[in-house]
Amino acid sequence: MSRLYKEDHDDWLTVCLKYLLFVFNLLFWLGGAAVMAVGIWTLVDKSDYLSLLESSAFAVSAYILILAGVLVMVTGFLGCCAVIREQRSCLSMYFSCLLLIFLIELVAGVLAYVYYQQLSEELKQHLNQTMTSSYAQQGKDSITQAVDRLQQDFKCCGSNSSSDWLHSVYVTSPEGGDRVVPDSCCKTPTPECGQRDHPSNIYKVEGGCITKLEQYLADHLLIIGAVGIGVACLQLTGAVLTSCFIYVLYKEEEEFFSDV
Repeated sequence: MSRLYKEDHDDWLTVCLKYLLFVFNLLFWLGGAAVMAVGIWTLVDKSDYLSLLESSAFAVSAYILILAGVLVMVTGFLGCCAVIREQRSCLSMYFSCLLLIFLIELVAGVLAYVYYQQLSEELKQHLNQTMTSSYAQQGKDSITQAVDRLQQDFKCCGSNSSSDWLHSVYVTSPEGGDRVVPDSCCKTPTPECGQRDHPSNIYKVEGGCITKLEQYLADHLLIIGAVGIGVACLQLTGAVLTSCFIYVLYKEEEEFFSDV
């Protein structure tokens, strides 16, 4: 009687773990899709601004998330196959993949957090120099487009203020055409509108573009870090469930061979 009860209990435990792993793999797959989407969105939607940054840490974090997202989706599918087949070797491989992806996403999350701490100092040191020395210069089209989009999107002018442009290579060159600021500083951009820097004509924002860009990038770094660490924690749950399932299958095999 006790032996029959033990067998029923083990069967129930196996089925319960199996369905829990199925549910986990569904959530895991959706989490992978979310991680990959955040990485792609960061690179596509923020690609213009990346050229204004001295460090590549922001882009690297996004690339790591995309890689991790792809691995998560593939691993989620393999996990379902491993659970269906109930093979300890497949489940052990699945468990190893979970730990590997956990480390990758943890690195992405930590990298985003570390860069978040350094972001303000980097922008203060490099943004004004990049804008004033590279804007509208030969071979610097990506920076020119990034600056124009930055000033129009955030309704700002100059790194710290519109007066930053007075000492820029573009404004002081013949190509500037008597402009005191680029035309993208204007509230209604038109050719040569940058010749007037009156507040009625251009954006004059306290703190300039650096404050706006810093807050914008900081918010997205927090999203990258939160998604990476959040899905990494989800994987720990999957690793625990997989370990339990492997152990249950091991005990069942052990009991089977002891009865033979």
